[in-house]
Amino acid sequence: MAKRWTNDLTRSDITPERVFLNRRQLIAGLGAGTILAAAGRANAQEALEPNSFEDITNYCNFYEFGTGKSDPAANAHMLTTDPWSVKIDGLVDTPGEYSVADILSKMTIEERIYRFRCVEAWSMIVPWNGFELADLLQMAGVKPEAKYVAFETALRPDEMPGTRFPVLDWPYVEGLRLDEAMHPLTLMASGLYGKPLPNQNGAPLRLVVPWKYGFKSIKSIVRITLTDSEPPTSWNKANGREYGFYSNVNPEVDHPRWSQATERPLGGGLFSRRRPTLMFNGYDEVASLYEGMDLRANF
Repeated sequence: MAKRWTNDLTRSDITPERVFLNRRQLIAGLGAGTILAAAGRANAQEALEPNSFEDITNYCNFYEFGTGKSDPAANAHMLTTDPWSVKIDGLVDTPGEYSVADILSKMTIEERIYRFRCVEAWSMIVPWNGFELADLLQMAGVKPEAKYVAFETALRPDEMPGTRFPVLDWPYVEGLRLDEAMHPLTLMASGLYGKPLPNQNGAPLRLVVPWKYGFKSIKSIVRITLTDSEPPTSWNKANGREYGFYSNVNPEVDHPRWSQATERPLGGGLFSRRRPTLMFNGYDEVASLYEGMDLRANF
């Protein structure tokens, strides 16, 4: 039985796929179970601009395939995603290489409708298919001394043309505090719209942390490491002044080069009406994780 979560989003808010046949028939291997995930009651009655499946799959950042918004869709077909395995190591009881097929066979796949907020101040709504990261970590067995979870993206220059240029220090790496990783909203996505995850969106497995800016949701994961110290993260290494470890959506903390007070929803053209940015992207359920923290200093 699928897990449930408080919700203010409905299917009318989802980025609709223009050519979407037989919505109820999920791709074999994705499994059953549906969840409509919590997402900010402040916008509960707001009529959101409809986004398209094409927006999700053609307007995205995945610098391993190029720095343009359309580059991932143009180049990601080069990435071989089957077979694929994820190395889980560090402070876990059962470290090893886990095949994605084996992982998915043990997980409960759910649909979750999440807001997505990019640090560049654009946003969309995405219906992901996936499972809670906590379930995967519990399968590997988290040791008591673990405090953080580090993630690493595949590095295949022959298949990822963007990695031939020093845009970032490859491979792409990210990290979460353990309590963030174990939160029920933190998702390992294996698909969207009931279909396997497109390469440009992070196939075959990507992280989705809906209350953080999008670059925290690392794509095409090949390694997960449990550690007792804060792991390095790619954008923080590249420019710590602009990209902190936490990277929670916070309209009161501007990016040094632009305001984060508002965002531009995709859909209805690239110049859609801007709307106010919600604290934690509207996911108030996570506020308790940061009680007592200075969210300006720990941005």
